[in-house]
Amino acid sequence: MADAQAAMLTARERLATLGWIPLRSEYFHHVAPPAADVWIGDGAVSPARALAATDGWTIEPLGSGVQGRVDIERLDATEDDARRALFEGTREPDMSDADRFAWAHQAVCRRGLRLRVGQGTGDVVQLVLHRSAQAALEAPTLVIDVAAGVHCVLVETHERAADAEAVVQNLRIDARLGAGARLQHLRVVAPQPGDRIAHLIYASIGQGACYEEALIASGAQYHLQRTELDLSAPESTGRVGGALFAAGNVLDQQVEAFHRNIKTCSEVESLMLAQGRARGVINAMCRIAQGSDEAWARQRLSGIPTGGNPKLVLRPHLEICHDNVEAVHGATWGSLPEDAMFYARQRGLDERTARALIVKGLMTALLTHSLGDADLIESLGVAGRLEATVAAYLDVAK
Repeated sequence: MADAQAAMLTARERLATLGWIPLRSEYFHHVAPPAADVWIGDGAVSPARALAATDGWTIEPLGSGVQGRVDIERLDATEDDARRALFEGTREPDMSDADRFAWAHQAVCRRGLRLRVGQGTGDVVQLVLHRSAQAALEAPTLVIDVAAGVHCVLVETHERAADAEAVVQNLRIDARLGAGARLQHLRVVAPQPGDRIAHLIYASIGQGACYEEALIASGAQYHLQRTELDLSAPESTGRVGGALFAAGNVLDQQVEAFHRNIKTCSEVESLMLAQGRARGVINAMCRIAQGSDEAWARQRLSGIPTGGNPKLVLRPHLEICHDNVEAVHGATWGSLPEDAMFYARQRGLDERTARALIVKGLMTALLTHSLGDADLIESLGVAGRLEATVAAYLDVAK
């Protein structure tokens, strides 16, 4: 049996042995994911099965300036050498509850994209990466290697037509940052109501490197966004911000930061709006290991119910095994600022327009903080992307 096919079967067998995510899982206690068979399909893994003509990834440069080099590999994960090249150096799944999705991904993954960004210190690379679903059930892979000292700006979008058929998508992203590298990662994920989506992002951050993720996401039949920050190198930094919208559906954001060295830094700041019978959860977990001297961690989670009877859960969590650290967390419930609504209405805006303006302002400030650059937020067109997402969210309330 070919190695690639054996790997797919082994992952399926491992998942069967471990069982699917237990109902009382710490990670999925408030929003249970669909059963395993939704993510792995009928079990057929034969390489003879026809692959789509394209892998679904579209890559374009952002801006017109001079950029560093980007090596692009589009890899067929049903072929032995290509599969090894795709997953080389990436994180191996373990037996944790969350990694059930990783095993399901390995059982189904048939295509992947690997980007090697920049060649050395001083390179600047700006890219737009768009994903189009290629099948009703798919498990795409994206691996991003950012060379030491390189500054990369990546806009990743997942936006589908309103009349598109529902999909099941289990996406894995491995971001690997060399020493002193910086990756500013804007992600826009706008599934259709019938989609079932699981995106798992693993960020391995080198010494003095910085990974910054700004997420704009809306709900679906099931929607999981999970980011793991591996802060094993000294002075590594991971920052995640989420502008989240659940309108009568499901959205679960999980961010887990692992501090394992000195002067590491993690920050999570997310705001979720929910309405109708939505189920929205934000889980922020930070684990600071022994020896993580001068580690710094901050979690700020906020939720605003805007109508109906949504279930909205905010769960900051700190696990600290070292003394000389600074760590704070908080969770805040509330409503849209009444004074801002009053002033907006006084200027002749109708209630819907006023709400949209205020929400857009709140979310823009959050994402600007996540990426640490107001000028970049403007150049990436975040205002327009937020405006479309807010409009779609408010339209559900009509």
